Amino acid sequence: MNNLTKICKAAFEAKYTLAKLNVETKNQVLTDTARLLVENASTIIEANKEDLKNADAKHMPAGLRDRLCLTEERIEGIAEGLRQVASLDDPIGSVEEMKKRPNGLLIGKKIVPVGVIGVIYEARPNVTADVFALCFKTGNAVVLKGGSDAMHSNVAIVAVIKEALKLNGVTEDAVGLIEDTSRETTTEFMKMNDYLDLLIPRGGAGLIKSVVMNATVPVIETGTGNCHVYVDSDADLDMAVDIVENAKTQRIGVCNAAESLLVHRDVAKEFLVKLEGRLKPHHVELRADEASREILTDAVSATEEDWGKEYLDYIMSVKVVDSVEEAISHINRYNTGHSEVIVTNNYQHEELFLNDVDAACVYVNASTRFTDGFEFGFGAEIGISTQKLHARGPMGLMALTSYKYIIYGNGQIRK
Repeated sequence: MNNLTKICKAAFEAKYTLAKLNVETKNQVLTDTARLLVENASTIIEANKEDLKNADAKHMPAGLRDRLCLTEERIEGIAEGLRQVASLDDPIGSVEEMKKRPNGLLIGKKIVPVGVIGVIYEARPNVTADVFALCFKTGNAVVLKGGSDAMHSNVAIVAVIKEALKLNGVTEDAVGLIEDTSRETTTEFMKMNDYLDLLIPRGGAGLIKSVVMNATVPVIETGTGNCHVYVDSDADLDMAVDIVENAKTQRIGVCNAAESLLVHRDVAKEFLVKLEGRLKPHHVELRADEASREILTDAVSATEEDWGKEYLDYIMSVKVVDSVEEAISHINRYNTGHSEVIVTNNYQHEELFLNDVDAACVYVNASTRFTDGFEFGFGAEIGISTQKLHARGPMGLMALTSYKYIIYGNGQIRK
């Protein structure tokens, strides 16, 4: 039995124990994990420095390096996410929709764990703790397959998690980390149907496509983020400038950063002049259509590829449109189903946008950067689902549960 199989088999055996844990034990493990992460921050940061050193040697893009980097502040943020998950109601065991049938049968729907969840992700060490927290709170075992870029950081974080589990007398097999980063092991992991109940990829388009195309384990697809901001003819332009600046530049290497800008022709000149001045200190490259380039002083020509591109960089596509309907049509053609924004004071336009844009999260007058489990009150997230089956948007606790029907009778037989 190879190491991958051992890890997955151990998780499979652990899931039955985890499903029966009481909420007090689960919350104590999460609280202890948060405390130990902060107490061991210096050790985790030293491990992270090794990953950053390797990233610099590989000339990792700035956006991806930012995702990889851990600081005391970011570790405290991860710990706060765990504390928030601990504070949330535990959905496991709750019974919904209990109904009495004409024959006297009582039929209810009981929330249960999924079982064993496998997660494949890239250079995001915070995902290690976030995923564990959500899976553990919902009684699931989790097997983590992080990328080589963050392996030192992931090992250090998992060691802390296992210490918290041990302190509370809970099996350390609640979390498994696959340290072999070879392509062969990753492919084998995608086919562990005997042990995994669900597989979730979290990363770039290439990783997600590979998992969707090759996995035999059921997959929830978390998508890349070509997120748009549409500035309507009835927008507050100062508000719009603030929203675009935040959505584009607050953190460039995240899936909820805005990559594309649409502007109504009636306000294009005034708005783009204001925006260009605001973005200039951030050195954002604007890739624009012809109408936008006639206004902007320093923009390059956009190509067809730019309209659908997730840059994860200080780059943004810009296009002038003639109506909210044209904006919606463009977004639905090129977006990735993640997060879309309209800035407007026109009620009819915002309702049309909310109803017709096909995305997991649709905003009126707010930044795309709020598409996040922490900001949605989920404590953390296992990913942003851009598909429509089972889960959509930031995936919190309920997205990691299933259900079974429970039926009470008093001797009924079917005639």
